[in-house]
Amino acid sequence: MLRPGFTGSPLDRADALRNDPDALASARGDWRARLLRLDGIDPVLDADGRLSWGSLAEAGDQSELLLLGLIEGKPHFAALDYAMPEGAIRSPAIFQMLNAMPPAEASTYAGARSLIDWHLRHRFCARCGSGDTAIFRAGWGRQCGQCNAQHFPRVDPVVIMLAEHDGKVLVGRQPAYPPRRYSALAGFVEPGESIEEAVARELFEEAGLKVRDVRYVVSQPWPFPSSLMMACMATAADPALTIDTTELDDAFWVDRAGVEAAMAGREDAPFLAPPPFAIAHTLFQWWLEQSR
Repeated sequence: MLRPGFTGSPLDRADALRNDPDALASARGDWRARLLRLDGIDPVLDADGRLSWGSLAEAGDQSELLLLGLIEGKPHFAALDYAMPEGAIRSPAIFQMLNAMPPAEASTYAGARSLIDWHLRHRFCARCGSGDTAIFRAGWGRQCGQCNAQHFPRVDPVVIMLAEHDGKVLVGRQPAYPPRRYSALAGFVEPGESIEEAVARELFEEAGLKVRDVRYVVSQPWPFPSSLMMACMATAADPALTIDTTELDDAFWVDRAGVEAAMAGREDAPFLAPPPFAIAHTLFQWWLEQSR
C-alpha cells in the first residue's frame, strides 16, 4: 500500500464532539488535553522530528482553541491567533522541518496548518459581505453574525501526473524550484471538470501533449495552504512537446534508469527528485515499481 507524505495521522477526528457543547467543554477541561506548539504557523519539533505538545494554558489570551481530535483518547487542540501568518506563506525552514518529520506527524501538522489558514481567510462572510464570522463546531466551521450563513473548511483539488510514452515519463520544472529540481506536472481542477479531464487539459496546456488512459494512483493533502493532490498516470500519443514557458522553465522525457538515479540521489542523475514528503516522489516510486 502506498504511503504518501502527509498521511497516516493517529488523530481520531472526533466529529461527535464538534456539535456537543458539554462534551467539548469537558475536552477543554481535561487535564490530559494537549496544545500543538507552533512558531507562527510552523511546527515546533523535538529532537526526533516529532511535534511538540504543551498544556492548554500555553494558549495566548487572544487565541481561540480548535479541536484537532483525539490521540489515544486525549483531546488535542491548536490555538488560532488572528495575528498568525497565513499558510500560503512558507518560511525558509519549513521544508527542512518536513524532511525531518515522520509522515504521521506531518499529517497531523498538515491538518492543523490548513485549518488555521482557513480561519485566517474567512473572518468575514462570503454570502452577505458585511458580517463578521465566529467559530462554531469546535473550530470546524464559522457562522456569520449578520445573515447566519454557515461556512466550512474546504480543500482545493489538484491533479499531479506523469505522462508516459515508450518507457519514459515526462518531468518538468517550475521557476520557483531549487536548481536541477524536476517533478511531475500539476494543476488545479476547474469547476465542471473530472479528474481525468483535468489531467488531459493540464498536460496539453503546459506541454502540448494529447493523452489517453488516465489512471488515478493515490492522493495526499498538501497544506500550502490547503490542497488535495490527486496523483495520476496518463499515456501520451506522441512525445513531441510544446512547453508553456509561463508555467514551466523546462520539461523533458526521462527513462527508467534516469528516474532510478534521481530517486537514489546520485550525482549523475538527470534531475533532482522531489523530496519524500511530496506526492510526486511517491508517484515516481510507484511508476518504477509498476514498470519492472
